[in-house]
Amino acid sequence: MFSPEGPSLRELAVQALSSVERGYDLLAPKFDHTPFRTPDAVLDAVGSALRRMGPFDAGLDLCCGTGAGIGVLAGVCREHVTGVDFSAGMLDVARQRVRPAGPPVSFVRADARALPFAPAFDLVVSFGAFGHFLPREVPGLFAQVRSVLRPGGCFAFPLVAPPRPGSLGHGMLLGFDTVMRVRNALWRPPFVMYYRAVRFGDVLRALAEAGFRVELYALPEFGRRRDGSPRVRLVAARPAG
Repeated sequence: MFSPEGPSLRELAVQALSSVERGYDLLAPKFDHTPFRTPDAVLDAVGSALRRMGPFDAGLDLCCGTGAGIGVLAGVCREHVTGVDFSAGMLDVARQRVRPAGPPVSFVRADARALPFAPAFDLVVSFGAFGHFLPREVPGLFAQVRSVLRPGGCFAFPLVAPPRPGSLGHGMLLGFDTVMRVRNALWRPPFVMYYRAVRFGDVLRALAEAGFRVELYALPEFGRRRDGSPRVRLVAARPAG
C-alpha cells in the first residue's frame, strides 16, 4: 500500500492527529509515495477525455496538492495553468517537482471555499479532494468554482462508482470513515476526510444548486460494472444559462 519511500506509521499518526492543513504540510514530502495521490491511470484517462473536449485557454487545479493534476491541465490549456491549495507544504513540493512542458504554471495558497480569483479560467479540474469538505460545504465549494469560470467554462473531475455493499472495498471505506468520525469526536482539531460522503447523487444535486448543468462521460479505460454502469465517470459541469 505504501512504498518504502512513503511515511512511517508514526508519521501517519502525527498527521492524523493534526489539522487537515498541518497534517498535509507534514505529509507533503512523502505524499507522492502514498495511495492518497491520484493514480497516473486516472490522470491519463481524464487528460484523454479533456483533449477531446478542448483545447482550453486558462486552467485551474482546485486543491492541487503536490501538483499531480497540473500535467493534465498543461496538456489541454494554451495560456496558463494555476494550482491552488491551502497547504503551504504541498505547494512547496509542487513548485519543486512540477515542470510540465506547455504553458506557464503558477501556484497560489488559498482556501478553496474562498477563491481569490476573478472569472479567469476556462477549465477547472479537481482530483480526489471532495472528501476533505463536509457535505454541507460542497454546494458553496462548487459555487466558488462557478465564480472563477469564464462564460462557457467547464468544471471537470473524475468520479468513481462506489463499491458494492458487502464487498471488501465497501468495508474498507466504511471502516476508514468510522475511524475518522471516532477520531474527530474525541480529538481536536478535526481532520475532515470522509470519502464515503462523496456520493454521486449528492454531487449532482450540489452542482445543480451551484448553478451548473452537467454532462457525464464514461472513462472506458476502467471498464464497466456488472450492471453495465461505468466504473469511473468524468463529470463535466458548465454554468447554466
